[in-house]
Amino acid sequence: MTSLRAVNMPDRPSLDGLAEKWSRSWEESGVYRFDRSTTREQVYSIDTPPPTVSGELHVGHVFSYTHTDVIARFHRMRGKNVFYPMGWDDNGLPTERRVQIRYGVRCDPSLPYDPDFVPPAEPGKRQLPISRRNFVALCQRMTELDEQAFEQLWRRAGLSVDWSMTYQTIGDKARAISQRAFLRSLSRGDAYQADAPTLWDVTFQTAVAQAELEDRERPGAFHRISFHGPDGEKISIETTRPELLPACVALVAHPGDERYRSLFGKSVRTPVFGVEVPVKAHHLADPSKGSGIAMVCTFGDTTDVVWWRELDLPTRTVVGSDGRFVATPPSDVDAEAYAPLAGATAFTARERVVAMLRDAGDLEGEPRTITHAVKFYEKGDKPLEILTTRQWYIRNGGRDPLLRTALLDRGRELQWHPDFMRTRYEHWVEGLSGDWLISRQRFFGVPIPVWYRLDDNGERGELLLPLDENLPVDPSSDAPPGFTADQRGVAGGFVADPDVMDTWATSSLTPQLVSGWTTDDDLFGRVFPMDLRPQAHEIIRTWLFSSVLRAHVEQGSLPWRHAVLSGWILDPDRKKMAKSKGNVITPLGLLEEHGTDAVRYWAAKGRPGTDTAFDTAQMKVGRRLATKILNASRFALGFGPSDDEITEPIDLALLSGLAGLVERATASFEAYDYTSALESTEEFFWSFCDDYLELVKARAYGAGASGSARATLTLAVSTLLRLFAPFLPFVTEEVWSWWQDGSVHRAPWPTADELVRPGADPAVLAAASTAIGAVRKAKSDRRLSMRQPVERLTVTAPVAYLANLAPALEDLRAAGTIAQIVTETGDGEPSFAVVMETGGSPTS
Repeated sequence: MTSLRAVNMPDRPSLDGLAEKWSRSWEESGVYRFDRSTTREQVYSIDTPPPTVSGELHVGHVFSYTHTDVIARFHRMRGKNVFYPMGWDDNGLPTERRVQIRYGVRCDPSLPYDPDFVPPAEPGKRQLPISRRNFVALCQRMTELDEQAFEQLWRRAGLSVDWSMTYQTIGDKARAISQRAFLRSLSRGDAYQADAPTLWDVTFQTAVAQAELEDRERPGAFHRISFHGPDGEKISIETTRPELLPACVALVAHPGDERYRSLFGKSVRTPVFGVEVPVKAHHLADPSKGSGIAMVCTFGDTTDVVWWRELDLPTRTVVGSDGRFVATPPSDVDAEAYAPLAGATAFTARERVVAMLRDAGDLEGEPRTITHAVKFYEKGDKPLEILTTRQWYIRNGGRDPLLRTALLDRGRELQWHPDFMRTRYEHWVEGLSGDWLISRQRFFGVPIPVWYRLDDNGERGELLLPLDENLPVDPSSDAPPGFTADQRGVAGGFVADPDVMDTWATSSLTPQLVSGWTTDDDLFGRVFPMDLRPQAHEIIRTWLFSSVLRAHVEQGSLPWRHAVLSGWILDPDRKKMAKSKGNVITPLGLLEEHGTDAVRYWAAKGRPGTDTAFDTAQMKVGRRLATKILNASRFALGFGPSDDEITEPIDLALLSGLAGLVERATASFEAYDYTSALESTEEFFWSFCDDYLELVKARAYGAGASGSARATLTLAVSTLLRLFAPFLPFVTEEVWSWWQDGSVHRAPWPTADELVRPGADPAVLAAASTAIGAVRKAKSDRRLSMRQPVERLTVTAPVAYLANLAPALEDLRAAGTIAQIVTETGDGEPSFAVVMETGGSPTS
């Protein structure tokens, strides 16, 4: 315990204003600053999630980031030099969408940069086209304003972040590291380009990776359609996407299906469009589904892609990047029949194809309505299409069994909290069907750092790469080494790759980014591999997996030792809170109404990996606890802090119980079970207030061994404040400041050794607590004041209990205002007979 000084506390302590007061003080004193002079063994480093800067934070952010902060505060008090930076995830589609809506603009990369461009004061009915550079500048302007608001909220929420160490995923340092990692992957052969079927969002006009998909239930219908066999017979298939009939390239049935065995190797003709397509056998065809034979189109779903690839089928493209049917049909499709579909949306094309099938007599019966899962981009609002496009990929084990096995081994090496979350990681790795698609056809992101040489005919040729010392680069405005700007887009010159990287391609490098990989070797050696990755469980497949992949191939290690997964916040209907669902609650009002410590208390009640209901009632409990800490501490310290010798059995008993609490709370924290640490501390604290404070109050005032009581109160308050400090940082700092120098958050975490005294027996306090509780109940049952004198208390109990109670009889007598205590030996549980001075029968 730090040195004592005279108590200087307010007459009426209050929780109001503590967040503002101590946030300002912490920043001025640098209490949470990282010390670069310590060795790796002395550091505890955290790979803090960079929140997406797209509007407002919601209460779910405060919930999960509080968990991280609680852990950081614990390790700081345990003597670790905590490396706890904060980043901002700026790039990506949400920012672009907000800029388009806010300013009424859209990006047109063909336009030149306008250095004098001023965005419209009010968005117009039609979006104003602007250059890519102007558009990116607006994105940066918007995110900078959001970042300022985010930082203020995080400070209000009590995060013990080192605010001198912030970064942006679109900043120069992040772009340089992200591009450097890409170029290193390219040199190893891990990054490559390929023309391949690609999941495509028609709204955002960009490719989407497997990890960004989500299934949504949507209404649909099965249409039974007749194909025409070689002998004029009808072959019936069922499909939910009849509009893709002109993209049909085969029919597929299971090789063991006797109904279609005679057709394998032959061709059938598509209805309406009259195209000859082969009938193939494949084990993925399900004989029990529909008619047992399926139409393969390029491309209706991911199974079509598998069949197309494994059966070496041709490609017939009918859907364009805007989701509309292309103007010109595939060469062997009847152009006259196709004409009504040109330029139509999928919905309109479906209606028209169904009408044509009905007119031709090839629609069997009426469509059968269903509800089925449809794949969407997680941020999109229209079903995905599958288009053949040229994209950049990074090998991730989806096509490499050896890499897949290595990544599974990394997952087993990682310490998961809770442990069962490792299964989700393994299921994701085992279910990968292809490599990681990292290119996006967007603008506000980290550019793919390559150009292409143009030959004398203006055709793309070899890749041109930047020099490492020139990173970061923007190929759309920078020229490659050996070229000048006027050679852009001309024969013999160069052209830039127009794409940017997927946001996860940068976020997957946050451990390297914050650690100074390739930019600050000294820092990197002190903090990497990091100790902790805290994150949400639903992005195990994206952020956690991709981070493990990047560290495995770059550093040959895990990026961190522990992963703590937060659960979801549920609304009153037990649904996940999410911006997309419109059911989120912004936290500022909660912090103002209930106080930061109260909101943090509610958050800390959510164990790792456990979904937690939004509950203001729990926040009210937290505020009551914080208020009690103020008042109980004021009472306990009001006798004056003391370091006298602690001699009385009941005082020693309290310290023994407190030592056990410290051991339990420490063990819980070390297992990343911060909730149990809070619950244990809270339970002990209320017992301390209800029982021990009442039992020793008279002695502390000067009756008897007051020095022992005051010293016990001093040590108990010091210990409890330190145990509560990670959870309730503001109220504990306030009380600590009344009588201690420095910050409670830099004070040493309590240990059992500083509390244990020879001869201590916790059973003494337990016996006295039971007895004073019985006296309080007797008075309460009679609706009497707790100060009401007791004429006689008779305690009947086994010898062992009476022996434990004996050293505390004087404190019990004073606490209960009891004139006489009589003890009698008896069997079973202790019983208490209370006779009030006012007379009447005993109350037992």
